[in-house]
Amino acid sequence: MNHKLSLIALATACYLPMTTFAADAAPAEKSPFTSSAELGFLYKTGNTKSADINAGVSVKYEKDQWLSTLDFDILAKKTEKTVDGSDKLSLTTTEQKWTVDSKTNYTLDTTSKNYMYGNVFYEDNRFTSYDSQSSVSAGWGRNWYKTEKASFFADIGPGFKRDVTKASDIMPSETNTSLIVQAQALYLRQINSHVEFKQTLSAKIATQSGENSTYKADSSITTKLIETLQLKFTVTLDYNSKVDVDKEKLDTQTSVTLVYSF
Repeated sequence: MNHKLSLIALATACYLPMTTFAADAAPAEKSPFTSSAELGFLYKTGNTKSADINAGVSVKYEKDQWLSTLDFDILAKKTEKTVDGSDKLSLTTTEQKWTVDSKTNYTLDTTSKNYMYGNVFYEDNRFTSYDSQSSVSAGWGRNWYKTEKASFFADIGPGFKRDVTKASDIMPSETNTSLIVQAQALYLRQINSHVEFKQTLSAKIATQSGENSTYKADSSITTKLIETLQLKFTVTLDYNSKVDVDKEKLDTQTSVTLVYSF
């Protein structure tokens, strides 16, 4: 619990620049904050019953030399299964995870493409080899390419990662910590006035051989339905280099959600 509270405090610290200048903004100024909430739901009946929900909230602050983001996502899935070998069926949770990701960039000067960043990440996943995975990183990045329709950001820096393994009948839970090199990239492309493509890549590479390294790729296409409502299609690849023998190293997730911007 203390560890989770510490991570939340660090995430809040990464997010503090978002509120530094909010009180000084003139009433007529456009707010530096933009927010969105997304929700996807699927319920199946018939030969099998299942219920899936995918939800998230994103907040972005951009003003002067500051750019900060805070993302919260949750995924839950229930599937009809037999109870203790009997003929009775019930909806059982077969997948559940939630993620918090906070990042702040500070551009070194108003004419520079270089920035410093700080990043805090936490994920709780019930059905993997790990009860939780968290990391803290800071380093240097650059806005390598930017036009009216496209932009590409990439950064790299040292960090610290903490993995808590899942307990089994024969093995207790373990906490593994390691130093990492974290590299991230973001590509945005405005295909037309209604469609946007977004690609994010993240690698957290353990510095010691034999320790777990993680890699994540997230591809999405967002289509505007009306001014504040969009339809979002997302494919996520999540890879852990070290997992239990009965688990796959690569997890994939495909989702379709409605996004409301405000």
